[in-house]
Amino acid sequence: MANEKKSASWQKYLAIALCAVIGVAANLTTDLQKEWFGRVVIGGPMLALLVTMIICNLVPRISKSFKEGTTFCAKQFLNWGIIATGGTLSFSAILGTGVKALPLIIFNIFLAFAVAILVGRKLGVSGNTSVLVGGGTCICGGTAIGTLSRIIKAKEEEIAFAMAAIFLFDTIAAFTYPYIASAIGFTQNQFAFVAGTAINDTSSVAGAQATYQGMIGDAGFNGALNVKLVRTTMLIFVALAWTIIMAGREKKSNPGAQSGSLLSVVVKTFPVFILEFVIMAGLNTIGFFSDYGVSLLGKLGKYLFAAALAGVGFKIKLKDVFSKGLKPIALGGITWLSVAIASYAFAFLFSGYVG
Repeated sequence: MANEKKSASWQKYLAIALCAVIGVAANLTTDLQKEWFGRVVIGGPMLALLVTMIICNLVPRISKSFKEGTTFCAKQFLNWGIIATGGTLSFSAILGTGVKALPLIIFNIFLAFAVAILVGRKLGVSGNTSVLVGGGTCICGGTAIGTLSRIIKAKEEEIAFAMAAIFLFDTIAAFTYPYIASAIGFTQNQFAFVAGTAINDTSSVAGAQATYQGMIGDAGFNGALNVKLVRTTMLIFVALAWTIIMAGREKKSNPGAQSGSLLSVVVKTFPVFILEFVIMAGLNTIGFFSDYGVSLLGKLGKYLFAAALAGVGFKIKLKDVFSKGLKPIALGGITWLSVAIASYAFAFLFSGYVG
């Protein structure tokens, strides 16, 4: 019995260590991708997810203790990654150059959630997956999915399906948008609006911007990332909104909660990691962290997200993704296309405002 316990404990810690190593290795490949392709093709977290999904499908059986370790990574590393990411955001960014894109960003947030939820119902996609697809599309891909998944208590397969949908269409957008913008004669600001509001992951926006910089011969152009920073900051408000929504649902479903106010339910159900996330963003806003500190927190967040998604990948069978996940992927495509059309239309119709 003692030997069995030691073996179980060893397998659990092995899983945690393996997820951490894969997360670090996946993020380190981004530098190699820049050397080989001139841009980041696949972000570290997404690569970690893909690697462990493949391993999971090559290994015939994964022990219960090993799965406990991967579950720890998927939950705890994710929370820590969200908190670290908060230290890279700044409320003051809303007052910067990206403020002009706020009307489009806010419109896209409502559009993405509306399309994802309504179309998701028609397709028979779970409500949680629809919310994750909407959040990942309108805010910042994997980071938004990771944050919202903890608030709405999404299942790991729902996270994986949403991530698969986001990754596929995010990659398409990152590769094509610089060339589309150039082909239709968009100005730099118009490209910044489209790339900053309609490409999901920050690394993908940076990659698309790098491609565009080369095309226009201006290495100092950072408009797309400026817009993306404002958009990413909106994650705080979206997270708070869904926390209130979930608190309201909890109040309705729990008869004992009827006597309490909605505020009391929010206080009771509010995830601590979201509060810490907001505190970290506030500290960065007042300049508590140095530039070097912000950079370190950003890297730490990416490593933690990659390790967390490595844990998720160890529990996902590819055959399940393709047999059960085609509808979520279709939903991701429809939501992505809706946001893309809105961003291109805004940049074209309000070209005088965009500049």
